[in-house]
Amino acid sequence: MTATRMTARSSGRRRTAFRIASWWVRDYLYALRWQRRATLHPGRPESFLAGEGRPVVLLPGVWERWGFLRPLAQALHAAGHPVHVIPALGRNARPVPEAASTVAALLAERDLRDVVLVAHSKGGLVGKYLMAELDPQARVSAMVAICTPFAGSPYARHLPARALREFSPEAPTTRGLQAHREVDARITTISGVFDPHIPGGSTLDGATNVVLDDGGHFRLLGLRTVHDAVLAVAGRPSPSRST
Repeated sequence: MTATRMTARSSGRRRTAFRIASWWVRDYLYALRWQRRATLHPGRPESFLAGEGRPVVLLPGVWERWGFLRPLAQALHAAGHPVHVIPALGRNARPVPEAASTVAALLAERDLRDVVLVAHSKGGLVGKYLMAELDPQARVSAMVAICTPFAGSPYARHLPARALREFSPEAPTTRGLQAHREVDARITTISGVFDPHIPGGSTLDGATNVVLDDGGHFRLLGLRTVHDAVLAVAGRPSPSRST
């Protein structure tokens, strides 16, 4: 190998390392900013309920209040979708089956049908559990899951918090959801080429997988490209109306 080629390869590695470091820093700055806003200035849930489009239900990630997804709520509402949030989830720290039961209760209480779930991280696990186990009336038509650890994250094995160990690849919830392949075709995943929390990525066999040439676990929620992908799914004709 010539000196020129060695220098070019070394320079490429440095650029890659710098890009990943930049994503990492911007990711946590985004998370800190929106955690603060979601806690201090969450907005009013009822302000997003008007609209003639397909109803959307937002499912935040672990330790995220619904206001953490406000950029998505605003984009969806501006496009004409009634957006439902679930304050009863709190910071979404309860086990996935319990959280899914809370969501199922809201769908029944409001008699929502032809629903599109828009989820971040753990919210995608909650959504898939709901679709597979708690939706006998098929109220949910589709789900968009952003940076969801469908195959788990190896980091979760070593974390002290019970709410995070639920994401281990060996956890019963993770294994159980992987066995439910029948709902995967109704799921669209969105992720970047780098996620500091999910090194194995967020793609799901049988789903529609969108992988952006970008990185992060939180900051993707604020990207226009992500909003456009979510709006594309929410704006599709429902299966019942297209037949």
